[in-house]
Amino acid sequence: AAAFGPNDMTSATTQYLTYRDENRTFAEIGLWQEGGATLTGDGEPERLRSLTVTDGVLQALAVQPLRGRWFTAQEHTPAADGPVPVLISYAFWQRRFGGNETALGSGLLLDSRQAQVVGIMPPAFRSPGMTPQPDVIGPVRLDPARQFIGAFDFQALGRLAPGITPAEASADLERMVPIWLDSWPILPGVTLTREAMENMRITPVAHSLHDDLVGGAATTLWVLMGAIGAVLLVACANIANLMLVRADGRRQEFAVRAALGAGTARIARELVIESLVIGTAGGVLGLLLAYAGLEALVAIGPSNLPRLEEIAVHPPVLAFAVAASLASTLLFGSITALKHALHIDAIATAGSRGSSASRQRSTTRNTLVVVQVALALVLAVSAGLMIRTFQQLRDVEPGFSDAATVQTANLWMPSALFADPDRGLAVQREILDSVAALPGVTSVGLARQVPLDGNQNNAVIVVEGQEPAPGQSPPGRRLNFVSPGYFETLGTALVAGRHLTWADLEAGGRVALISEGYARELAMEPAAALGLRIRVPVAQDDWREVIGVVEDVHETGLYLDAPTMVYWPALARNFFGRPAMGIPAPTLVVRSERAGSATFRNEIYRAVRSVSPDTATAVDRTLQDLYAVSLARTSFALVLLAIAGGMALVLGVIGIYGVVAYVVAQRTREIGIRSALGAQPRELERMFLRQGLVLGAIGAAVGLVAAALLGRSMSALLFGVSPLDPAAYLTALVVVVLATALATYVPARRAATVDPMSTLKAD
Repeated sequence: AAAFGPNDMTSATTQYLTYRDENRTFAEIGLWQEGGATLTGDGEPERLRSLTVTDGVLQALAVQPLRGRWFTAQEHTPAADGPVPVLISYAFWQRRFGGNETALGSGLLLDSRQAQVVGIMPPAFRSPGMTPQPDVIGPVRLDPARQFIGAFDFQALGRLAPGITPAEASADLERMVPIWLDSWPILPGVTLTREAMENMRITPVAHSLHDDLVGGAATTLWVLMGAIGAVLLVACANIANLMLVRADGRRQEFAVRAALGAGTARIARELVIESLVIGTAGGVLGLLLAYAGLEALVAIGPSNLPRLEEIAVHPPVLAFAVAASLASTLLFGSITALKHALHIDAIATAGSRGSSASRQRSTTRNTLVVVQVALALVLAVSAGLMIRTFQQLRDVEPGFSDAATVQTANLWMPSALFADPDRGLAVQREILDSVAALPGVTSVGLARQVPLDGNQNNAVIVVEGQEPAPGQSPPGRRLNFVSPGYFETLGTALVAGRHLTWADLEAGGRVALISEGYARELAMEPAAALGLRIRVPVAQDDWREVIGVVEDVHETGLYLDAPTMVYWPALARNFFGRPAMGIPAPTLVVRSERAGSATFRNEIYRAVRSVSPDTATAVDRTLQDLYAVSLARTSFALVLLAIAGGMALVLGVIGIYGVVAYVVAQRTREIGIRSALGAQPRELERMFLRQGLVLGAIGAAVGLVAAALLGRSMSALLFGVSPLDPAAYLTALVVVVLATALATYVPARRAATVDPMSTLKAD
């Protein structure tokens, strides 16, 4: 499947009709739009997530209903009689109808219109946007005779014909743009010419729907997968090292067994079985920890991680974990077994128990320790880079203040209220007054969207005196509709001019505010932008005066630069050629120290319902919640990398400790003799401490080089931090060196306290 649209815009119904009839590259093609519908008629109004689709979308997605059927072609036309057909999700079927088969054919009252359930989607179905599962899916009913070139309101989706590439589809879409412009009239009453549309340089581009859905999550997951793989390698190296040490300690046992007739295969088989027992026990313990910790990790996972709520220890995950555990055990256990089995004869003729391990065995153990330290340092650097990124993001000025004291509430108002726009505005003002009267409320406001909520609107803006030259397109800007009190409630500073007032709206709303970044782009200084007049291209005589400039707000996320914004009044007459544009689904913002409490949320809900009983209301998030979500990807990666780095560091410390402790144990007789001949404890301590620190230093050097080479793969996760950030590298190096020194010091200290007389007597 491929998603496509003009430039960074969404698509128009007239484009769809042209593409459907004229394309040469798509097997199926259609438009879709996410939104909401208010369910009434039975208890309190309930806001449902909705997905509306044209003919071709469900066919392109190729997901058959679990029960019932898809929409027919006739049901996508305005001539269809009777209730509006809808498909419902599996979750809504269970919640509303208890999974009863009688749901098919049942009626629903959606947005004051009768609807009838004709199908039930399977549990795994998601909308093309991969947002939470839509509750209802409805048809877009198009009358070609009433379609015009105008707003781009939909997302486009198609399934490529066999053998067609996205590049070929993009070329086909671009071929059809002139056909589209020649085939459809401009919206009546709008002073938009075909030449102006051509100047906008609309260029549809087809791209993989998979890329849209996965997006930046792929980078995060690959980095985390690499981190977990590194921990597995450290663990395997550690186990192999410890098993080599253990096998060396059993050389006398192997020698005796070989002398008594035990064959090479039998001894090797025993070592492999021991490895399998240890690996199986570790795998079972790991699965128990996974079950216990998974819920916590999913809770902190970023909301843009595809299908986050479905992450669990499913059978495929269980099979992968078991396979990885057994494969690692067999591989590293077999290496140990094979290494000793091939040297049975040498073992049988080995010297006394005080002899040192061979140079080959010592080199192998030391190499494994170096690998562990290097990997631990790589993960420590990765965690350090994420910590630095988190710090940088926390230092970003978001454009609002005291987010924990700002409560948001989504309102879905009956469309009948906006048959008379003035009436809709009056009701919204009554709601604001009702909420403002609640105890502890200091200010209130309304907007089409609030910062970091994931919603956005864009519009091309023309500035008087700065009209684009022929053949050029005016730049697009982010657009929001706001009420008086909105900026004061967010804590967004006024840089120049004044705020919006109710008198402005009552006079027709022919004013606007802009962001500081946009003001500096237009006039260098914010104050100089005051008095400029702006408009949208479709209304050439509908100029609006800039009365205020507000500070930049990071509307789309802290990772991104604050967009250049235009703030239109909540009631904007003649916007995009329409008599009036209100906010049928606004977000209410309320500043109060009580924000976030259940009692306060209930009071807001009752205040809204007291003015408009049919308005569906969701009061569930503060601005701080939205702010935390914007940091979720970084905090999620930070937590997992910190866990991985901590585990790798602990395993590396165990590896160094094990090697040095084994060497101390093997050289106990030598230590006793040295001590008896006058060696001082400090000298003995330094001798073994030097060995561990040398291994740690070599591992750290290798790790620094590896971290520098692999750091670029993390660039997409970083913000304001270089992949070679000195602070992250230095901190990680200090931590690893100190851990290495501690792991080495303990057995070295033990060597310094060996009693020479006891050692010599025992020998």
